[in-house]
Amino acid sequence: MRKQLVFLILLFISAAVSVQGCGLELAVVGAGAAGTVAYIKGDLQTVESADIDAVYKAVLKAVDELELSITQKMKDAMTAKVVARDSQYKKITIKLGATAEGATKLSIRVGLFGNKRKSRLIYEQIKEYLD
Repeated sequence: MRKQLVFLILLFISAAVSVQGCGLELAVVGAGAAGTVAYIKGDLQTVESADIDAVYKAVLKAVDELELSITQKMKDAMTAKVVARDSQYKKITIKLGATAEGATKLSIRVGLFGNKRKSRLIYEQIKEYLD
């Protein structure tokens, strides 16, 4: 599983280098799989080294701190999803998925087509509660 994740990260990097301006952007924030952030086709995607329970709690705190209105939230031991609305009634979808290594996949989408700036702001707020 870890080899697949490393392969995907390398694939994203090579695609970002070879395909400029086609909606694929990659920003490396840390080393290894955890901490790598990619903004792909409207979704901010990353893998956090914390378990799904810790990330879910951080998401709920971040959403509250940003004064977003939660319209739906669900969680089990393997996945979680929080849907909220901002003051402009844009839909914000945050999805979590547990990995075999005890990490958590995190995906943030703002609006129908995505909003990189708002997704990044939400992600940074989530990180505040994970650290």
